[in-house]
Parts: sequence; C-alpha cells; structure tokens
Amino acid sequence: MFLTVDIIVYDGFKALEAIGSLSVFTYANIHLERRGLPGRYDAKLASIRRSEIQSDTGVAFASAKRLNTLSLPHTAIIVGAWNIEDAVGNAPEIVQWLEATAGRMARTAALCSGAFFLAAAGLLDGKRATTHWAVADALREKYPAVRVDADCIFIREGRVWTSAGVTAGIDLALALVEEDFGLDVALDVARDLVVYLKRPGGQSQFSAHLVSQATHHPGIRDVQSWILANAQKELSPSEMAERLSMSVRSFNRCFKRETGTTPTTFLTRARVEAARRMLEESDAPAKAIASRSGFKTYEAMRKAFQQALGVTPLAYRDRFGTTPRHDQAEEKLT
Repeated sequence: MFLTVDIIVYDGFKALEAIGSLSVFTYANIHLERRGLPGRYDAKLASIRRSEIQSDTGVAFASAKRLNTLSLPHTAIIVGAWNIEDAVGNAPEIVQWLEATAGRMARTAALCSGAFFLAAAGLLDGKRATTHWAVADALREKYPAVRVDADCIFIREGRVWTSAGVTAGIDLALALVEEDFGLDVALDVARDLVVYLKRPGGQSQFSAHLVSQATHHPGIRDVQSWILANAQKELSPSEMAERLSMSVRSFNRCFKRETGTTPTTFLTRARVEAARRMLEESDAPAKAIASRSGFKTYEAMRKAFQQALGVTPLAYRDRFGTTPRHDQAEEKLT
C-alpha cells in the first residue's frame, strides 16, 4: 500500500504544524521498513504554486507539488496560520481546490486553524470539528453551520478530520498512521518523537494549569492556585467564594467570565491532572490514586477521565505508565 499525503501550505503557515505531521509520516516509513511491513507514505508539502512558501517563522519551505484537480493525494492535510482569516482570503485557490476535490480523496484533514479552509469550502457544514481554542469562537461566528467542539485534541467525522493547535497535529497524524498500518507502527513513531504515546482524540486540549496561567484577574488566579494546591481535599463552592469575599453566585459568574469554565469543572480537571501524574509515575492501585487526588470513589475518577481524556484511568496507565500495572481486574470489579 502506497499512500500519498499532501500537506498543504501557504504564505504565513505554521511551520511547526507542517514539519510535525511530515515527520510522523517520514518516521512511519522508517519503522515500516524495519518491521518488514508493506506500504509506505509519499508525503510532501503542496501549495498553489511550486516554489518557496514563507512560514510564520520567517523560514521559507519549498513546495514540492502544485495543487491541481487531476493529481489528487490519498490524504490532504491543510495546516493553520496565526492570521487565519486573512490567509483564507489571500488563498481562495485552496478553498476552490477543496470544493472540487474533497469528495474524491480518502481523507481531508485540517490542523489547528486550518479548519477555516475546510469550513470556507463547506466541508464542515453539519459536522463536529475542533480547532485551536483561541479561534474557536471566530470559527463558530463565521461558519455557524459548523458544530465547533473546542475541547477535543482531534475529531474524525467520516472522511474529514480536524485537530486542535500545533502539537495536536502530531496526534492526528499518529491516528492516521494507526488507521493505515496499525497501533504498533504508530507507537514506534510516537516514541521517536518523544511524545510517549498517541493521545486519544477525545482528550481535552485544556489543562487546569494552563487555564490558571492564562487568567488575568489576580484574585481568580490566586483562587486557582489554591485549588491546584488543595485539589485532594474536599473544597466547597462557598470556601472558594470566601477567599474573594464574594457570594457563591457572584464568584461563579466571575470565575466563568475569566476562565470560560466553572469552579467545579476547574477543580475536577485539577484532580484529573493530579491523578494522571500518579498513574504515570507510580504503581499504586487506581482506587488509592482516586482517593489521593480528591475523588470520593474510583468510579467518580473513571467518569472524570472519560469526560476529560476520552479513556479510563487504567487505559491511561496502559498507555503512559512507566511502572508495572497491578490492578488489571480493578476496573471490571468497580
């Protein structure tokens, strides 16, 4: 099986997204050969012209292929840009090419804000799609027919794939490798790239620590730091509100306005992150980890993991743990 992959770039594209996904397919070829498996990728940068294309870093990359409607790839992947709406307006040829060809390709994918190109071509109408959290509202407003889910790492809707920002493009590319050549090859590539293992697409692109760092309101940021330091304890909404001398209702409104999430959701994410680290670094039973990270029961932790990461705690340990697992039967018994 010989699969062609066109990674579509244009002036101002995000270089890291293009190189990250291109590296995944290049490394996949190395491991396919080492394993003696049939099949290879022919992955190259493509654009509306065959020339050097300026990236967001100021470094120009050579486009090896000019987009046309006759020589189509198996998979087309369009990367994002910082000023994505300007980029779409400056490259109408890419939108037109997508409109004319998407139905004839096996897969069409967008990394990060590249989803705007797919949306402009009508390929996301009525579909769930994700993008970088910073442009999710703009995508919703400009293309209301798209069902934007800004929380996921990547989303597959039939033959159309979308991913969150920058490094999530590597997760999407690894998912494509797994679909084409199996999990073992995808894991080989993931280890080479030192990304441990492929993150599931349903995993949230947000973390409690990142949300805290991005909060401008000093009082809310202080409360977030306190929650992160005390997530293993029982923390009530009234305790959180008291730290800012606010009513619970006013605090909840202020917190949501500043962070885009509720205090309860933030606390749950903080506990999930604490549990993740323990699952990665220790061989403690999952039930004990649930208690130590602030969950009342293992089942509560399991539900939180499913919602935030798209996997169970034990499945997460299987993928990311560095110590032997001693609780294989625990999930079945819970």
